Amino acid sequence: MAGIIQPKVLKGFRDFLPTTEIPRRHLIRALEDHFSSYGYVPIDTPVLEYAEILLSKGGGETDKQTYRFTDHGGRDVSLRFDLTVPFARFVSAHKNELAMPFRRYHIAKAWRGENTQKGRYREFIQCDFDIVGTDSATADLEIMLMMAEGLRTLKAGEVTIRFNHRGLFNLLLEKLGIGEKTAEVLRIVDKLAKIGEAEVQNQLSALVGDEGAETLLDFIVAEEDNRATLAKMIRLAGAEDTGGNSPLGRLEAILAAVEDMGESARFTLDPSITRGLDYYTGIVFETFLTDLPRLGSVCSGGRYDNLTGLFMKEPVTGVGASIGLDRLMAGLEELGRLESASSNTDLLVMMLDESLMSHYQKLAQSFRAVGVRTEIYPEAKKMGAQFKFAESKGAKLALIVGGNEHENAVVTLKDLEKRENHENLSLQDALTKAQNLLTHS
Repeated sequence: MAGIIQPKVLKGFRDFLPTTEIPRRHLIRALEDHFSSYGYVPIDTPVLEYAEILLSKGGGETDKQTYRFTDHGGRDVSLRFDLTVPFARFVSAHKNELAMPFRRYHIAKAWRGENTQKGRYREFIQCDFDIVGTDSATADLEIMLMMAEGLRTLKAGEVTIRFNHRGLFNLLLEKLGIGEKTAEVLRIVDKLAKIGEAEVQNQLSALVGDEGAETLLDFIVAEEDNRATLAKMIRLAGAEDTGGNSPLGRLEAILAAVEDMGESARFTLDPSITRGLDYYTGIVFETFLTDLPRLGSVCSGGRYDNLTGLFMKEPVTGVGASIGLDRLMAGLEELGRLESASSNTDLLVMMLDESLMSHYQKLAQSFRAVGVRTEIYPEAKKMGAQFKFAESKGAKLALIVGGNEHENAVVTLKDLEKRENHENLSLQDALTKAQNLLTHS
């Protein structure tokens, strides 16, 4: 006889019991409603793609963390590490079928072989929302507003959105004569919150020299307000072009809009926000919970004008963001704002007589038809066992129908919270009573 296999899961992967999965599904449904309210539509893409597609623009650490292997057909394939690169491939493949500008959302799993920590796993859910087919400040602002309002919808409280423009940072690098080292500099600066200013300066000094490192550090430290920060960025980078699509023009437009909307306290111009992935080209942003800033960014993204250029001659511009659902759930739980798991069962139909199986099924269908989530106990066990099961499921009501009730076409509806019986009810009266009890429970 073969040995028993230990029922274990891989590090960084998890099973989800109903107590965790139900709140997670509630968050997903709330986000879907939020995205839909802005006119965004759902899409899906394969979890497995050709490696050349996924690894073409991830860069650096992302390439190292990607799950990559040769499949049974000898193809070089990878599990998606995010939902943005597959979306670029999707847009390129279906451009003629999409009305531009195209607004999409995609809530699905992705995989990265990174070190695990609280709220960060190797298998995780991302909630992406993007606009492609327009290069406008309106689109950039809309995505950032959706981030803030979406998190408030999920009862995450107030948030701070820190934003920057990669183009202005690139101007500084060109002025310093280190444009060819852009990717390395961006990845070091992106670690500022994790490794601290001193270590960032050490790494930059090793890469671009002490003088360059000092200028870069001066650039990425925010001033007392957004306008003062922008003035310093302009001075150090030597930015002069204020055209609408220039980095400076775009930042000016965003700042003016948030000031006009009275949102300046929530939106912070932060030159240290660079986003490590190579495909970002314009506005970039990260979102932090005001009540739990040490959790790190729970929603981030930016503009990726050249991403689809890998797959088509005429690239489609886009801007989007992604909510890390697992990290957000960890934060909500720590703040005591994660809704506790509620049952999917409102009413349990008790099994008193297995010969009445079809009758119980008909009764259950009637209750479901009026919006009462109904479950049937499958065996004629003792009533105590069935009531205990109802309690474990969080059911608020029980329907009791034995031979006598069946013959007289009546039912007994039990309020499990108040321990009250409502006897000799017609089916219609029972349906009305159940709806009233659930509404006022």
